[in-house]
Amino acid sequence: MDKILVTPRSITKNGHPALKMLEEAGYEIVFSTPGVQPDENELISLLPDCIGYLAGVEKISAKTLLSAKQLKVIARNGVGIDNIDLKKAKQLGIEICPAVGSNARSVAELTIGLIFSLVRSIPFTDKSLKNGQWERKKGIELQGRTLGLIGCGNIGKHVANMALGIGMKVVAFDTFADLQFKPAARFQYVDMEQLLQQSDIISLHCPMDAKNEALINRQTIEKMKAGVYLVNTARAALLDDQAVFDALETGRIAGLATDVYRQEPPVCRTLVEHNRVISTSHIGAFTEESISRAVEQAVKEILSYLKSSSK
Repeated sequence: MDKILVTPRSITKNGHPALKMLEEAGYEIVFSTPGVQPDENELISLLPDCIGYLAGVEKISAKTLLSAKQLKVIARNGVGIDNIDLKKAKQLGIEICPAVGSNARSVAELTIGLIFSLVRSIPFTDKSLKNGQWERKKGIELQGRTLGLIGCGNIGKHVANMALGIGMKVVAFDTFADLQFKPAARFQYVDMEQLLQQSDIISLHCPMDAKNEALINRQTIEKMKAGVYLVNTARAALLDDQAVFDALETGRIAGLATDVYRQEPPVCRTLVEHNRVISTSHIGAFTEESISRAVEQAVKEILSYLKSSSK
């Protein structure tokens, strides 16, 4: 019986009804350690007998792929695929299938929630009251403020519509801008320079560039408005951590909200523990609806590819 490896933490811990489609198609499901992100050694021990792989956010290295002699397809239960050595996968003829659009709504809703939390200091006030203190920080209203979206794909478009709905202006930069997307007069595409200069809040919804360099660095921070708020639900490496930390210390960045980390759980806690930072544990796509959409899409991608490749 051909085997399919399943590794996303939410599925290995709790299972998912969509996996039944794999069993009904005659495949044996192999799980990594329940609720734990597998490391390279565990993947190398599990993958050699598998022809399919339903993957999470774990790093899938060239060494891992070379060990998977029978592997034909990797489907992600999410959008990002930069955790996979794509060059080596291509060399080996392994198909990569992201679950495009499956988590867009949930990540967008978290983004808006983080924006409200930042500008009204909601976590700070909650913690203060729980500690028996009565402290307040003056916030700002979002109506009339400008939200800058770096990346305006599936997630960015949802964020734009939500922000417009609460009265914000939205400017967006995207290397491959969808010029058909014109949700309101208060939305416009701009270049990066304009976005940095105009935005009261900047939210990241883009992958890393080809050079894997931090997008938010000392140079780009200098071009931002003083007191800008920053939200990152995309990739941890988009931020130069030290540059962001220094800007938080001076108040040039009024606050950062992040849902992504270079390592999970984060080992470096400099930003996580900063009093101007809101940290969430990679919950952007962690909703009942998003997980179901992503798992169902990933399972269907695996079945479709294996069926077509067997002809």
